[in-house]
Amino acid sequence: MAVYTQVDEDELEQFLAGYDLGSVMSFKGIAEGVENTNYLLHTERGYFILTLYEKRVAAADLPFFVALMEHLAARGINCPQPVKNRKGAALGELAGRPAMIVTYLEGVWLRRPHVQHCMALGRAMAELHEAGANFKLTRENALGLAGWKKLAPVAEPRADEVAPGLAQLIHDELGYLEKNWPRALPAGVIHADLFPDNVFFLGEKLSGLIDFYFACNDLLVYDIAISLNSWCFEIDGSFNVTKSQALFSGYNSVRKLERGEVESLPLLARGASLRILLTRTIDWLNVPPGALVRPKDPQEYLKKLRFHRRIDHARDYGLAA
Repeated sequence: MAVYTQVDEDELEQFLAGYDLGSVMSFKGIAEGVENTNYLLHTERGYFILTLYEKRVAAADLPFFVALMEHLAARGINCPQPVKNRKGAALGELAGRPAMIVTYLEGVWLRRPHVQHCMALGRAMAELHEAGANFKLTRENALGLAGWKKLAPVAEPRADEVAPGLAQLIHDELGYLEKNWPRALPAGVIHADLFPDNVFFLGEKLSGLIDFYFACNDLLVYDIAISLNSWCFEIDGSFNVTKSQALFSGYNSVRKLERGEVESLPLLARGASLRILLTRTIDWLNVPPGALVRPKDPQEYLKKLRFHRRIDHARDYGLAA
């Protein structure tokens, strides 16, 4: 989440005139994240999130996200629900951007998840995968292998400003992943962005999942690789095997991973690291003037990529095939 597009009071009032949400009590930009423009909207009917979709979200993909959130909620996944206007439409336009209002989920995200939180995440992820198994719409992963091949030429010309030799590392890593990426593994709907700030807790209980705007069809275990990176490393960069084991234990309690999925983890974790390294490098070097946004340091994922390049087997994550 972030604020790239400023919305003035008149624009907001005109947009909300089509909804049955009552008068606006407060309206505040949310600075965290890097993808879309988000505001916390407080009306007479309660709290909501207003999102304006920016650079990496194609307007043509928005019906997929709307339908997926409705599908998952109908199957017990606690996630934001699109708020429809008086005409029955969830999507509109505000300040020249596609826009949508979704319900507000109670809870907070954890800056330092513990072992029990990792286990809860694993369970919730597997439940999401199971709930999405019969979802009829499909969406290609725009930030999968084909997407990295498009991002690399954008990142490489200035990548060495982030770290010496980074451009060559990106080139080499992309070639290796393209040659070895697994194909014949279980696939389906994945969230593809289950970072801690997209998982809410109330006390020790996981209360909901948010931000489905990377959701797509891809390898199920790739979703785990993304969260392995974002939940199982400590602030000092060390890998926490106990958290990794808890994440997989939670997942396996709902959906048992196949042997091939476990064995593919080192490679998939490398790919998940490269994905974030590429997007963070581009964002770090290209913050729009005046944007209310805090770009995240790509060095974090450069270190994680180097860690995974040294891993030969899933047992190094504390797992067994």
